[in-house]
Amino acid sequence: MTITITAFERSPDKGQGLARDMRVRWALEEVGQPYTTRLVSFRAMKEPAHLALQPFGQIPTYEEDGLALFESGAIVLHIAERHPGLLPDDANARARAIAWMFAAVATVEPPILERQVALFAEGDRNWRAERMPLVDNRIRDRLGELSTRLGDAEWLDGAFSAGDLMMVHVLIRLRASGILAEYPSLAAYVARGEARPAYQRAFSAQRAVFTTAPDRD
Repeated sequence: MTITITAFERSPDKGQGLARDMRVRWALEEVGQPYTTRLVSFRAMKEPAHLALQPFGQIPTYEEDGLALFESGAIVLHIAERHPGLLPDDANARARAIAWMFAAVATVEPPILERQVALFAEGDRNWRAERMPLVDNRIRDRLGELSTRLGDAEWLDGAFSAGDLMMVHVLIRLRASGILAEYPSLAAYVARGEARPAYQRAFSAQRAVFTTAPDRD
């Protein structure tokens, strides 16, 4: 059965590849699996049909042969476990790659998302000027640790894996802030991820949604 994923009908990031369906698209492209995309509006995401797939009213979701999944990390892990190319064969290396997937979403991403909330959802609050430096310093702490761990290696643990896929996509969110550029090894790491043909195909597919989607909620 064909894999179906959901994505925003109107991309809030204006086609910059930041929405989380990008992670799923990229994973499917890396393992060579075709898929179809069902676009959902902001209104539809809160309706019963979508909430039955994603109880928090978000994207992406994944459907295949009676299986429905939500949460981008869980979906990418499922894809990586079912198809070769994103997880090593060696059991220990495989476990480490999965650990990096969790590190991306549980350790590195939270302060980055906190920054986005402070900028866009709380931008008019009187505490913003005091809060932003604190948030940015928390991000720098994580990036410094990550940069030290990466060193001069190409990827986090040997060959490219699902751990790198998740980490690169998390770090891409920082590009506009200028913080990523303060860590040349991480900026180069992200650039290597974006240069992968599978990433380019996924980016083009997500970008096409923004350029062709109707202007409605």
